[in-house]
Amino acid sequence: MTGKVDLLLKGGRVMDPSVGLDAQKDIAFKDGKIFAILDCNSPIEAKEVQDVSDCIVCPGLIDLHTHVYWGGTGLGVNAEDIAGRSATTTFVDAGSAGAGNFGGLKHFIADKTDLRILGFLNISFAGICGFSKKKANLFPECEDIRLLDIDECMEAIEKYRDSIVGIKVRIGRYASGSAGMTPLQIAREVGEETGLPLMTHVDFPPPDRDDVLNYLRPGDVLTHCFRPFPNAPLYGNGSIREAVARARERGIIFDLGHGGGSLSFQVSRKMLEQDFLPDTISSDVHLMSVDGPAFD
Repeated sequence: MTGKVDLLLKGGRVMDPSVGLDAQKDIAFKDGKIFAILDCNSPIEAKEVQDVSDCIVCPGLIDLHTHVYWGGTGLGVNAEDIAGRSATTTFVDAGSAGAGNFGGLKHFIADKTDLRILGFLNISFAGICGFSKKKANLFPECEDIRLLDIDECMEAIEKYRDSIVGIKVRIGRYASGSAGMTPLQIAREVGEETGLPLMTHVDFPPPDRDDVLNYLRPGDVLTHCFRPFPNAPLYGNGSIREAVARARERGIIFDLGHGGGSLSFQVSRKMLEQDFLPDTISSDVHLMSVDGPAFD
């Protein structure tokens, strides 16, 4: 191979699932782009050489559940501050913004960075508006069904279709109060009309996680899938609930959504012991989790 490249990363474990690559390789860069992926110790001249034999080298990661509407909501973090340490280049914001403020997320955050920022549109007009660092869930955004306006959601989706990847709905005692399944039912109406998937957060009942899973469609996402009791995916004896197993068979996507208190290591161990892995491992990074427990 002729010519000198700008940078050569030597001996890293190169992983790229899109092409089925998982092997020790050298990677050459020129003019800011990948020039070649080479067998280790292939003859090539480079201006700079770095030994990365103790590292994984991969394309930028996609985080399916984040909150990066920094300055626009009380729980948002700055994506650029955490991109480097997390190796994330695509942040999917999980419902920080609703129809009333999604334009701000796109204009002031997504359009101002070289990172790729997409979003689930919150079914609530105001998005996740009731969080502060001192106290989460000051205001359950899905409790007042007057905020769950289908027409407003449809208009926002039409306007920002290139940025909106789905509908986010948070339900449970802390996210929707006494509204029960109603926010999910409204979100599904919007999802069916637009062809978009739902991402559903369930905290304390009501509603019950079984009712929620039975209502979701193939391709919809249950986030915080390894959450602790109550609404955990396990029975008290540690076995997987039938509704959870059926949901996987039907094509429901199980997303980890670590967050601040939405992941139980005890539940996770029990699920893994029974060969039930999450489909996606997301951070649910936000102001209350970014400095721990969701460090990176």
